[in-house]
Amino acid sequence: MGRAEERRARQHRGGRRAAPKRSTRDAATETEAGTESATGTDTGTATATATEPMGRAASRAAARGRSGKAGKGGKKDGKSFLRRMFTWKKILGAFFGFLLLGMGAFVVLYAMIDVPAGNAAAEKQSNVYKYSDGTVLARTGTVNREIVDLAEVPKKVQLTFVAAENKSFYKDAGVDFKGTARGLINTLSGKGKQGGSTITQQYVKNYYLDQDQTITRKLKELVISLKVDRSRSKDYILAGYINTNYYGRDSYGIQAAAQAYYRVDAKKLSVEQGAYLAALLQAPSQYDWAVASPTSKKLVTARWNYVLDNMVDEGWLDKTKRDAMKFPVPKDPKGAPGLEGQTGYLVDAAKNALAKQLVAQGTADDTNSANALVDAGGWTITLNIDRKKQTALEDAVKSQLTSKLDAKKRKVDGNVQAGAASVDPKTGRVLALYGGTDYFKHYISNATRRDYQPASTFKPIILAAAMEEKARTQDGDLIDPDTIYDGTSGRQVVSDGKKVGFAPPNEDDDDYGDVTVQEAMNKSINSVFAQMGVDVGMSEVMKVADELGLDTEGLQAVPAQTLGTMGASPLEMAGVYATLDNHGRKVTPAVVKSAEHKDSTVDFPNPLGEQIITREAADAVTSVLTGVVDDGTARVSVAQAKNRKGQQVAGKTGTSDENKSAWFTGYTPGLATSVGLFGEDAKTQNQVTLKGATGLIAASGGRINGGGYPAKIWATYTFGAMGKVTKFDLDTTLGAGVKPTASPTPTPSETPSETPSETPSQTPSETPSETPSQTPSQTPSETPSQTPTTQIPTTRPAETPTGGITLDPPDPDDGQ
Repeated sequence: MGRAEERRARQHRGGRRAAPKRSTRDAATETEAGTESATGTDTGTATATATEPMGRAASRAAARGRSGKAGKGGKKDGKSFLRRMFTWKKILGAFFGFLLLGMGAFVVLYAMIDVPAGNAAAEKQSNVYKYSDGTVLARTGTVNREIVDLAEVPKKVQLTFVAAENKSFYKDAGVDFKGTARGLINTLSGKGKQGGSTITQQYVKNYYLDQDQTITRKLKELVISLKVDRSRSKDYILAGYINTNYYGRDSYGIQAAAQAYYRVDAKKLSVEQGAYLAALLQAPSQYDWAVASPTSKKLVTARWNYVLDNMVDEGWLDKTKRDAMKFPVPKDPKGAPGLEGQTGYLVDAAKNALAKQLVAQGTADDTNSANALVDAGGWTITLNIDRKKQTALEDAVKSQLTSKLDAKKRKVDGNVQAGAASVDPKTGRVLALYGGTDYFKHYISNATRRDYQPASTFKPIILAAAMEEKARTQDGDLIDPDTIYDGTSGRQVVSDGKKVGFAPPNEDDDDYGDVTVQEAMNKSINSVFAQMGVDVGMSEVMKVADELGLDTEGLQAVPAQTLGTMGASPLEMAGVYATLDNHGRKVTPAVVKSAEHKDSTVDFPNPLGEQIITREAADAVTSVLTGVVDDGTARVSVAQAKNRKGQQVAGKTGTSDENKSAWFTGYTPGLATSVGLFGEDAKTQNQVTLKGATGLIAASGGRINGGGYPAKIWATYTFGAMGKVTKFDLDTTLGAGVKPTASPTPTPSETPSETPSETPSQTPSETPSETPSQTPSQTPSETPSQTPTTQIPTTRPAETPTGGITLDPPDPDDGQ
């Protein structure tokens, strides 16, 4: 047999050998071979190819290839079900289906919803405001609105509103679908504020609908806006918009607003004035220049610039003219008729509290819409104001201050403004408010304004923070009323052995040497509390201040804050001290007791909150503040008041830089009251000095101190309004209000409260000027709480008006 035949025979025999177990790989090989055979390949050759052994590398490569294909095939099988279920055709089909469904539903809504009759001003009802006992305080309800034709409003003034709210007004279909969608989503998610509405939508909401935050109302707004835009001219809509909006100062419509802010008719408004009124609509209460905070003034000025710049961009205003425009400061506001005296202040406070709660609970978008809801009428609002205490507070201010003012004799007397607030520390109810001489003459409430410094009335907050944080001095000593500090005037404040660049002087630059914290509070020594603030940590001090009720947002935690340089209102300070009186449990002053509408009742939060600082810390501060009254800067006006009758009192005086404000904030176990005097130029409303007012003060160059008129007003009101004599229930062994641990006499703790006016008035006031500097630094730290009346100099000043420094009075027995 030849070699060729022999090889073929061998191959033929090999093909008939018993084959090994078949694998997927072999099966695949056979399949491939069969495929080749089916395509006309020689059978013998195909068989030989299928059965011929491969090299190992080739085998692995082939296996990987086949395995990969198998794997991919498996994945394809896994994905195929999802792909069959969610094909692009089905997704697009579903999308367009929902779209058609939505369009269909909208068509139905469009057909069903008609343009309703407008909300006539005559339909608005009166609001009834009541004292806490149910006696009627006031009725309001006359809507301050006068409709004017658009033709009476200068064209460029009209355009300021378009530039402010809706630049595309003359081109759009009356609806901002994107903004409306956002409003619907916000409503569903509970976020409330809508935003993004066109002028047409805002007009429809104001004139045809109500301010309710519901899906139904927003859908109606959308449909009616489209219909109104189709059926009415743009001028008609714009006229309705500027005539129905609320501008603040109880004014509805551009004519009332023009009179309220600039004392002119709408037809005489300048572009600058129109831009302000247009900017005002975003936040009338916040942007009213007369009551705006510095931040709000910046915001409304920026908004005013935004309006004018938009007009330039749209070609409605020449840039050269725009660049020459200056911000038009509005005129002073005037009170509404029927709200004379204190009534207007009380009504405003109640209205603001109700509007704030309507926003908080999501009933209104913002303050603007909330005020509109209140002004719509139908409310019965009961205040927490106690009618008798309100009268008592008014009488106290008149007898102790205003009756002594004569602006004809002394110009400075016309610049004196008084404000006060009284709070029940056990309930948080605001029992009395004094907003000013007359709401009709001075629109701004001095009880709630927060643009004046509280000065040294801030010092107890520093001590409260120190006690709460268990802070230590630079020497490692725990800070408490008996801790010794250096009372040297102008001493550099240090932190970790390094100077911090702050060295506040004391009153008249007096040095006190080593003093206890108790004595430093009694004399209101700046250098001590500046250092204490740094020892505690200014961030902690500001945190505690915020938690106690002061608004510290945006304020820097710097040592200068220890002197009370931020703004605060008498109502806020009364709340802070009420929290101390309430043993550290938060008291948020509540003006409104209840508010009922014909359709609903508004629920107000509990004025009493959580424990802000421990009882021990709060009570220690209270104990220390009794020393300020009995042996410190309030000794004559409060401790020696004839009608005190042994009542125990804690409090603090404060007098700010340049004598622009003077305070006394204090409390008994059942009443916390803050009284502030503010120097305000009668014409410009700028802050000015109180120095020389009444002409009755000979000492200190006529300076009005916290221990003078403010303390006298406080004492006259508090001691006249209180019932039985009460004593503090203090959980502390520290401070002037408790029995000293090392007292040489067995005098019980009741003594200071039973006869506080007997002993202080016997010796200190007999020779007030004879020995003012003989004993202040002899042994101030040895027995600070044993015999405080002999250690406190009767005429020793405590602070000085230097570069933002707050000051406190010397002995206020100055002929006031």
